[in-house]
Amino acid sequence: MKLKNIPFLELPPTADFHCHLRQDAMMEFITPLVKEGGCDTIFVMPNLQPPITKVADALAYHEKLSRLAPGVKFLMSLYLHPELTPATIDEAARTKVIHGIKLYPAGVTTNSQDGVLDIEQYYPIFEEMEANDMVLNLHGEMMSSPPAEFAKADGTEAITVLNAEPKFLPHLYKLHAAFPKLRIVLEHVSTREGLEAVRLCGRTVVGTITAHHLWMTVDDWGCGDAFNFCKPVAKTPEDRVALVRAVIEGSGKFFFGSDSAPHPIQSKKGPGNAAAGCFTQPWCTALVIGALEEGIKQGWIKEEDIRQASIEGFLSRYGREFYRLEGTTEQEGPMIRLERKGEKIPPVVRSKDGSIEVVPFGRGKEVMSLSWIW
Repeated sequence: MKLKNIPFLELPPTADFHCHLRQDAMMEFITPLVKEGGCDTIFVMPNLQPPITKVADALAYHEKLSRLAPGVKFLMSLYLHPELTPATIDEAARTKVIHGIKLYPAGVTTNSQDGVLDIEQYYPIFEEMEANDMVLNLHGEMMSSPPAEFAKADGTEAITVLNAEPKFLPHLYKLHAAFPKLRIVLEHVSTREGLEAVRLCGRTVVGTITAHHLWMTVDDWGCGDAFNFCKPVAKTPEDRVALVRAVIEGSGKFFFGSDSAPHPIQSKKGPGNAAAGCFTQPWCTALVIGALEEGIKQGWIKEEDIRQASIEGFLSRYGREFYRLEGTTEQEGPMIRLERKGEKIPPVVRSKDGSIEVVPFGRGKEVMSLSWIW
């Protein structure tokens, strides 16, 4: 497919299987922007304050989001926490609204301070998830200063943001071996090692890839641009190339999860540590297509390697099939259309009353404009 010569591209709506929609005023501002990115299905992260650990709270959150973005299918998740019990998993599975349980190693990213210290502690939960065919969603990073429970599998080598994902992979292998029927997602894969780990595991293990990791390397955030700082951080040029190639490999092992994570501008550039997260939601589909065009330009992939089916698979079909959503084989209803109109991502987006400002990833970058075809 000669992307650069195509004036427009029509696709099924994008399904985003990893998205942060926050709470309160930020939620009210961000959630209606979901469809601007071409998405009609969103898997919602539970790392609010406090984290969503109860079924009733997840259902209440679902109701709020559905009110703000009618016509979008929100898939909810629970935060893996000592409050969860096997009975909680049974209750969640019956809702048909809660589709996954999110594992955050304690302290690795935004609002993960209540996360996991000992994975084996949750084996009864994973057993019940396997029985109920629920998905385990892994934030696959070790902590930079891990407790002994996490350090045992990794010897004495220091853990940094650059090797935190590869250092986590023994836990992925161990979980997959212990629960071979448990569906597991290694979220926001950022390294060649992470991609290969997903490929080496069975069909019940998949990975999501973000739009921003397709565009960045360590230099883009390590040289002072706090708005490019995310967790996991962008890695090497070789990792970026491997991620771009994985998007179009057509194996069904990888699909889209934006990890779009809005933060107020003050928390990204203010004193202290910058908040981790890139906000991509209103341009997420266009950013993926743009990354493929850039891949062709740089010679990482060839035009003939890109097919309509592989783009649709990554952005829409593979994730819906893995989550066993209805209507995954025959896409009916609206489509999205991307056209070249010279649109550029703005330097900032603001709420109507001006009280919230968020700097989007890729500000100033030219992207295809998106519209819906009904």
